[in-house]
Amino acid sequence: MNSYTAQKAYYSQKIEETPDWEMAGLFADEGITGTSMKKRKEFNCMITACKRGRIDLILTKSLSRFARNTVDCLEIVRMLKARGIGVIFEKENINTLTVSSEFLITLFSGFAQAESESLSTNVGLGIRMAMKDGKVNFHYNTMLGYRKGEDGKPEIVPEEAQVIRRIYQRYLDGCSEGQIAKELDREGTPTAKGVKAWSHQVVHSILCNEKYIGDALLQKTYVTDCINKQVKKNNGELPQYYIENNHPAIIPRNIYQQVREEMTRRASKRKVMQKSGKTEQGKYSGKYALSEKLICGECGTPYKRCTWARNGEKRIVWRCISRLEFGKKYCHESPTMPEDKLQSAILTVLNRAARQNSEFHDEVLDIVCAAKCGPQDSTVDLLAMERRLEELTEQQNRLLDRVLANMADTTLTDQLKELADEKQALTDAISAAKADALRKANQESRVEEFREFIAQNSQGFTQYDDEVVRKMVERITVIDAETILVRLRDSDVEIEQTVC
Repeated sequence: MNSYTAQKAYYSQKIEETPDWEMAGLFADEGITGTSMKKRKEFNCMITACKRGRIDLILTKSLSRFARNTVDCLEIVRMLKARGIGVIFEKENINTLTVSSEFLITLFSGFAQAESESLSTNVGLGIRMAMKDGKVNFHYNTMLGYRKGEDGKPEIVPEEAQVIRRIYQRYLDGCSEGQIAKELDREGTPTAKGVKAWSHQVVHSILCNEKYIGDALLQKTYVTDCINKQVKKNNGELPQYYIENNHPAIIPRNIYQQVREEMTRRASKRKVMQKSGKTEQGKYSGKYALSEKLICGECGTPYKRCTWARNGEKRIVWRCISRLEFGKKYCHESPTMPEDKLQSAILTVLNRAARQNSEFHDEVLDIVCAAKCGPQDSTVDLLAMERRLEELTEQQNRLLDRVLANMADTTLTDQLKELADEKQALTDAISAAKADALRKANQESRVEEFREFIAQNSQGFTQYDDEVVRKMVERITVIDAETILVRLRDSDVEIEQTVC
């Protein structure tokens, strides 16, 4: 017999023993929470029935079954009492219609709340101990790309993994998060089960989720307490645990790192219009590739796409933002560039690069070689520094024992401080070396991808394409009305081209 059936039989018998009573209903919630009224469907139905005058008296087994939040309990009891409705708590032998009932309710509900808080604390400690031991909980309903395998561990869903890979690639192609979301919505790409529709927030969370590289960061958020149940982002209030290689990866680490770098680059850009002074950078735009790549050779300000209308004819041109905003105050001679001629000149440069003339080919080979050699040399230095760090740690432990045995010896104390300073400097150097090795490895990966893209398009391009420009071009400098200088991505190669 379950709890609901047992309570129904119990109170049915009490009604039979009291002929002048009539049962208005039995209200019993599942054991989810007693500290909040939001999820207590049956309890709220009972309160509604009271407000409509259908209940005169409430029988409750104990106060902890009624509510475990002292404030809520008192508010509800006072509201019912004002309507002449009493609540009888059998275990505590309290009738809320009596004079002394409120003091007793405060006392016993406080005990019930304290019990819930203690239980919540113990559960939280258990969860944090599990995190410390490396146990990762997956929310499969709201996470695209993974499902629970037969062994209970995460396994990749091939169809969903393709969507994840596409999102990362489209972002690196230059698309904004909003553009990616619109593409997926337009094509009817299914979302995760717990997600209603694609949005730039959903795309952003996928791009920032370390689980797609096989890792897991635990305790990103935490619940403040069991009463308010407010979820907050963990900004150092509680320890976090990072688990590497916890499950199969969908995204390679170098691609994930490139996305993070691209996010940082886009976030660092300022608005293109600033009336207070000279504009140096443009806000990232996913609409036109030239919005962030076309730069004025005189003042270094980005160019902006404009529409000119003369004699009933519209014409698309690109103009220096500083010249548009401040006239000739900062920029005196920046030319206006017609879009069609500009795109034609850029297309010519891309075709020259795609055909791999000897100068460009040799430059790429030199960069690839430097990128490959860099991490190997740094690996040797890194291993040496890590061995030295282990030696310093052992020396520090031995010296610490001597210091504890002779606290008055200032010489030992000074030696211990020197070791600690050297250890800290070495730790910082190791972190910097790892970051540098990762940067070089990412550069190598980008150059290899660049070469593969050029190899795939060795016959050249038939028309201008913003995505191709984002893949191949780092910056385009406007020298004058007839000349531009195109710098290719991940290289020092700059190609001068005439605009005509």
